[in-house]
Amino acid sequence: MLAPERRTRTDLVVAAVIAVVVVVAASIAWFTGDARGTTSIPAEEPLAQAEPALAVPTALTELWRAPSAATDSTRTPLPVVTGSTVVTADGGSVLGRDPRSGEPSWSYSRDLPLCSVVSSWNTAVAVYRDDRGCSQVTELDGPTGERKAQRTSDADDAVRLSSDGTYVTSRGDTRMELWRSDMVRTLEYGRVDAPVNPGSQPRTGCTLLSSASTNSRTAVLEQCPGETAARLSLMNPAPKDAGKPEEYGSTVVPELVPRSDAPTAGQIIAITGSVVALYIPAENGAPDRVGLYDDAAAKLSEFTLPTGSSPTPDLPATKAGSALTWFTGTGVQAFDSNNLSPLWTVPGALGSGAVMAGRLLLPVPDGISVVDLSTGVRVADIPVDRGDYAGPIQMSVIGDVVVEQRGSDVVALG
Repeated sequence: MLAPERRTRTDLVVAAVIAVVVVVAASIAWFTGDARGTTSIPAEEPLAQAEPALAVPTALTELWRAPSAATDSTRTPLPVVTGSTVVTADGGSVLGRDPRSGEPSWSYSRDLPLCSVVSSWNTAVAVYRDDRGCSQVTELDGPTGERKAQRTSDADDAVRLSSDGTYVTSRGDTRMELWRSDMVRTLEYGRVDAPVNPGSQPRTGCTLLSSASTNSRTAVLEQCPGETAARLSLMNPAPKDAGKPEEYGSTVVPELVPRSDAPTAGQIIAITGSVVALYIPAENGAPDRVGLYDDAAAKLSEFTLPTGSSPTPDLPATKAGSALTWFTGTGVQAFDSNNLSPLWTVPGALGSGAVMAGRLLLPVPDGISVVDLSTGVRVADIPVDRGDYAGPIQMSVIGDVVVEQRGSDVVALG
């Protein structure tokens, strides 16, 4: 029979050393890791799904307002709402608020600056900046604020987020990524640090000017070295290898020559499955206009915009029922959502608006205009006191609450 093993003094010393090493390693991980600088407070009870409004209100008053600089129009197209929640984002904090009271139901905070937040898949996708750029991404459940998928990757120091319902796009000046709902990257485009496969990108050293995406196509407008005008490219949003873009077509657009006196060298307004709409600024006596391009980036046609159009750079068209509406800087241009042909214009609007109860609500000076979506005819006006704020205004609707992004503030009306 074997004698029982006995612990020696050496065994005890070794065990103590191992324990100390484990504690030290855990302490280092805690003090240097992301968890130490993160505070997540989920909702005690999930916020209920908002019921769609049955009619457009005849009067609106301010319900509440909150700072939300990380959701302004330079970072994301619209005020951030999920099916149950208005999301505000400022400093390093993202808050899910009750639409009517504005009271925070959940919060997520980090000791890092927020780059931007966008709504997609009934979640809020928040992007934070670290020493790799706007690289740290967290997906937060809309009703509860609970953390879902997360990811990190190389990024520019400033990015613009957008969602097409299938993918979220994060685009900076030199690099763009698309993510699906589990935060897996489906496309990497532009600058790639230490690429595994050199030469996998179609071009290098380009500045990304504008982009738009659907579930089947991604369009990018970029200015590349040695090219006198901006280039339009269409590609697969989810190629077999995320690091190897698959282009359907690419061409230099000769009208889009960079100019120091123009607010933008042009931008992508919208994309459908097979057509892209580009804003082409006035030049050499030609007016502001919209060019329509096919799936291979070849020009199909163009039409003229109202005189004096001056679009907010990088603010695309938004979905409005069966139409797409785009803020031209002096009004709204509507497009057919199937082929991007022009439908109607509303002069004097301050933003692209949002749909409630089958009507388009457009922000205008001193109020909100109620517009028939099929004709663009104003059918009513709702007074709104905005003080001395004159626009632009981007708008979302949740239930019977209108949410306006006014500069760095979110304002709820009901």
